Amino acid sequence: MQELHPICFELSNGMRVVYLFTPTYVAHIGLTFLAGSRYEEENEVGLAHFLEHCLFKGTTKRKPFHILSRLDTVGGELNAFTSKEELCIHASFTNEHTERTIELLADITMNSNFPVKEIEKEKEIVLDELNSYLDSPSDKIFDDFEAQLFKNHPLGNNILGTKESVQSFTSEDLQRYVDRLLTAQNGVISFVGPIPQKKLQALLEKHFGNFRKGEKQQVNNPFSDFKSFNIWTQEANYQVHAIIGSIAPNYSDEERKGMNLLTNILGGPALNSRLTLSIREKYGYSYNVEANYNPYVETGFWSVYLGTDQKYLLKSIDLVKKELKRMRDVKLSTLQLHQAKQQLKGHLALSLDSNSGLMIGLGKSLLVFNQIDTIQEIKEGIDKVTAEEILDIANKYLLPEHYSEMVFEMK
Repeated sequence: MQELHPICFELSNGMRVVYLFTPTYVAHIGLTFLAGSRYEEENEVGLAHFLEHCLFKGTTKRKPFHILSRLDTVGGELNAFTSKEELCIHASFTNEHTERTIELLADITMNSNFPVKEIEKEKEIVLDELNSYLDSPSDKIFDDFEAQLFKNHPLGNNILGTKESVQSFTSEDLQRYVDRLLTAQNGVISFVGPIPQKKLQALLEKHFGNFRKGEKQQVNNPFSDFKSFNIWTQEANYQVHAIIGSIAPNYSDEERKGMNLLTNILGGPALNSRLTLSIREKYGYSYNVEANYNPYVETGFWSVYLGTDQKYLLKSIDLVKKELKRMRDVKLSTLQLHQAKQQLKGHLALSLDSNSGLMIGLGKSLLVFNQIDTIQEIKEGIDKVTAEEILDIANKYLLPEHYSEMVFEMK
């Protein structure tokens, strides 16, 4: 795995940049802000995601068509996403269109004017997206599970918001959110591509040097009130959907690496994960079974998801709990631990094969940790995890009395 050598620097206004030179024809740039849904006020649920849409709806010098066409006409791509903690606007383009792209991103993040007519049209688009999500139980159950896990806390809010909240948003609401959260100190720029650093820095200074200033967001309401639950409901599905999970380590916790390894062994993307080998391969109960670990600033959660036929539901849940018990009771052998580490490092290598994903990952690392770990440091961190640590983590976070369950049964 070839070592990467990203460079971090600041613009004159204090905005941080992470830059990685790659000798390719295509470049990627992203602006990532601590402006995800957890930073919304009580009357703003869904506003971060709505802003993600509305940033493309007009600026003081461009109409929506000109924003959307600016990169599309030269074969580039402009996109954005919202998570619980971040809002990211990003683009991919051929290197001769670097300044065109940088200027466009600066325009939509600094000069969006949120025309009322366009905002009202976009509400219908977002409401349609919300309906589409409600029509997908395999997606909906994750959000419903997290809503219950973090009940009465911003981390539990649906990123899309509600029909009522989306319909209530105004241009003034969007502008206040931008002024509060899309600031130089609360975001980072990440770039992966063939442009020399000095040239990139000059272009960024030219177009982002006057970016609005503000403070980096802090988590003022850390989550701490976890209560387990068991919710079974009936829905008009063709399949039963189930999640079992609980609280897990946060971003900065030393147990995070071990939890990543544990989750990967249990039900990661590989076909030889324990849950896949048991529930899918041995018994044929489920096409889709997976384990996930989602860390946040002050907390995190693990989950096991599966979709199955009604007649296999209880048997499948029993098999999940059997594998969770096995993680708590049986320490990994030397060979098992070595293979698990090699597998996780292989997944890391595959993730670095996408420069677009790499760009987003570098931005998030600088934004959250204010540093970029080398590949060697990441690999060494994985190698340091012991079988005893994984067993301790399993017995801390996978305890049956802490399980929460959510099941969508068929009507």
